[in-house]
Amino acid sequence: MSTEFHLTAAAAADGPYVLDIDPERAGWGYSSLRVLDLPPGGRHSFATGDSEWIVLPLSGGCTVLTDDGEVFELTGRESVFSGVSDFAYVPRDAHVQVASGAGGRFALTGARCERRLPARYGAASDVPVELRGTGNCSRQVNNFGAAGTFECDRLIAVEVLTPGGNWSSYPPHKHDECRPGEESELEEIYYFEVEPAHGTEGVGYQRVTPSGRGRGTDVLAEVRSGDAVLIPDGWHGPSIAAPGHALYYLNVMAGPGETREWLICDHPDHGWIRSTWPEQPVDPRLPLYEAPAGDAR
Repeated sequence: MSTEFHLTAAAAADGPYVLDIDPERAGWGYSSLRVLDLPPGGRHSFATGDSEWIVLPLSGGCTVLTDDGEVFELTGRESVFSGVSDFAYVPRDAHVQVASGAGGRFALTGARCERRLPARYGAASDVPVELRGTGNCSRQVNNFGAAGTFECDRLIAVEVLTPGGNWSSYPPHKHDECRPGEESELEEIYYFEVEPAHGTEGVGYQRVTPSGRGRGTDVLAEVRSGDAVLIPDGWHGPSIAAPGHALYYLNVMAGPGETREWLICDHPDHGWIRSTWPEQPVDPRLPLYEAPAGDAR
């Protein structure tokens, strides 16, 4: 079973980033993810190059400035387990500065793209919060950068929160081939954080099995806060939250399809689990939180 697809927090750091995954490092064509830690008063500048990016606060708030003169004040949040965050979209072929008076951790979710769309602010109040699954398959999805929710050229990005003891990304599914109307071809990055409890940091687990396509991705990873798993192909799921520790993951996806869409195919051995969901209630711990009622800027 390959370990090349599981990047631990320490192994994936590069320069100013505590996590830095680009298409060259991943061995694919489109998806990128950087995680930036800024101290109080810290600032960081970067060129967007041939990719579009969403700046998403994981903890803390920041100011995002572009060389076109756009300024976005992001309120952010205390942590990924405390609330929905606002965010900023910045286009390809730009220079961007991220600055934080109080400091924080910020995800830069990116995708190589062709169109140069305008820089924009995404309000936390506009993020659809979805409850998916029931019983011990219950999870929460914050669809801040989902297809059909927020316009991008190729980038798709969402957050998933799984209460302790539950399975998400289940049933296992794939999106590694283009079948119009049925399945889209998307490279995917999972970035994890685990909610501490009782003085322990906690762990989660991620499974990916080969689908017979691409690189034969096969992963069984014990993940901790700051880790990432690359999914160029294969059936992915479950993502397992250990009892007592909620599991967060940020999904970053992009691919070559002409249409920006998330179409998946369930694993034929496990897709039946969906038929049991109407018989069970959603986990009463969900939602962990909801989007705020109005723009907090």
